[in-house]
Amino acid sequence: MNYFVTGTDTGVGKTYFTCGLVRTAREAGIDCIGMKPICTGDNADVIEIIRANDGAAPEALVNSIWYRTPISPYGAALIEDRVIDLPSVRNAYAELAKKHQSVLVEGAGGILVPILADYDFRDLARDLNLKIIIVSANRLGVINHTRLTLEAIRVAGLACSLIALNSLPHQNDFSQLSNENILASLVDAPVLEIKAHAENFDHFVSLLLN
Repeated sequence: MNYFVTGTDTGVGKTYFTCGLVRTAREAGIDCIGMKPICTGDNADVIEIIRANDGAAPEALVNSIWYRTPISPYGAALIEDRVIDLPSVRNAYAELAKKHQSVLVEGAGGILVPILADYDFRDLARDLNLKIIIVSANRLGVINHTRLTLEAIRVAGLACSLIALNSLPHQNDFSQLSNENILASLVDAPVLEIKAHAENFDHFVSLLLN
């Protein structure tokens, strides 16, 4: 199975989740590989994914487009005066999907971040025919942010396979105690918590890739 990994916002743990799932799957003998086709600003996320892949794919396929300007792809393309080459993204994905058992495609920011003026990551997920995984930060506001993201996905006719609730370290937030149960009672997609530093990705592999 191939998936698109999005977040309720930037900095919620998409790369942490993607790399954890790829590493755990590969350790279990599943030929899973990650890619971040469009990157802006620091490319540390791309490097982390390449490491999680154990070098099984070249950087040119893992990351087709990189803008140094740390804003949305659409904005970065305007500032740097470079047109976003969507066919290169589609071709890179097709090549990886042909060679590997499972591909995780990580977006940049949230699902409605613009790539072109009339094209966002929701459109990219649709074009690649991918089901979606939402990564949400387990903190105050996550219920609203997750439900809004899920609604945007459903309006577009796409399917959400999982909501990964990421308990970020060093947070003292009372809502963390109840967010998982409340969110699970309000949505019709599975909700699983990523425990801080627990590396408990076996459950995610079992649910998504077996």
